[in-house]
Amino acid sequence: MIIEIRKDRILPKEQLILLYDENSWSSAKKPEELYNGLINSHSLLTAWDNDKLVGLGNAISDGFLVVYYPHLIVLPDYQGKGVGRLIMDEMRKIYEDIHMQMLVADKDSLEFYKKVGFSKAGETTPMWIYSGNDH
Repeated sequence: MIIEIRKDRILPKEQLILLYDENSWSSAKKPEELYNGLINSHSLLTAWDNDKLVGLGNAISDGFLVVYYPHLIVLPDYQGKGVGRLIMDEMRKIYEDIHMQMLVADKDSLEFYKKVGFSKAGETTPMWIYSGNDH
């Protein structure tokens, strides 16, 4: 299996929704908002197995000081095979000179993010106003 990471913003909506639906992410139920949010991200990377979208990651940034990684998602059949690492490694290269790189990690992804260089942010507590129910 050879996974290709792409920086273009070609994102077939059907495959995008399937990716999020397969992972039970509530944003799959808001396809237009999801698509537009990803396409308008500061950075968007997609992972492909030939013509099949198998993962993606995006970043929101001011381009100078702070970058936030809101989504890193991989099809369940491709999880644990290095796809997420490929995406995060490329994101880390893009933002290597940014002072603060941050994300919110669910308990199931903590070990993965530690392996790619993240650590708990002091004694901070993530907070949000969120209308979903997938966390």
